[in-house]
Amino acid sequence: MTEDRLYSKDHEWILPLGENLVRIGITEYAVKQLGDVVYVEVPEVDAEVSVGGEIGTVESIKSASEIFSPVTGIIIAVNEELEDGPELVNASPFDEGWFAEIQLENPIELQGLLTDEQYKTYIAELAAEEEA
Repeated sequence: MTEDRLYSKDHEWILPLGENLVRIGITEYAVKQLGDVVYVEVPEVDAEVSVGGEIGTVESIKSASEIFSPVTGIIIAVNEELEDGPELVNASPFDEGWFAEIQLENPIELQGLLTDEQYKTYIAELAAEEEA
């Protein structure tokens, strides 16, 4: 994990880029749960998204999982590299494996997301529940 990001409980990361712009992707934890990613469906540019709304799909050899928007706004860019190279999500979930960039409609929503420390605590709790 990286400290310059925020996190959702759905295992998306959010990187503030300035000017009310964020980049989103999925965390290493999510990638490990999925296994080898074989297909990624990214959202359409100019699509309006809202918190909790589905914005894409990741398919792996194990399962398929929806990607949910952690913020409200408009998609202004998508990572087209994922169409031909879905394995980028496995190889580099925090860098080359990003999904979309969103122009925030309501920047205050970022305050409801988890910090790096809070997310680490959250996934530790999940791991403990799985072991119990």
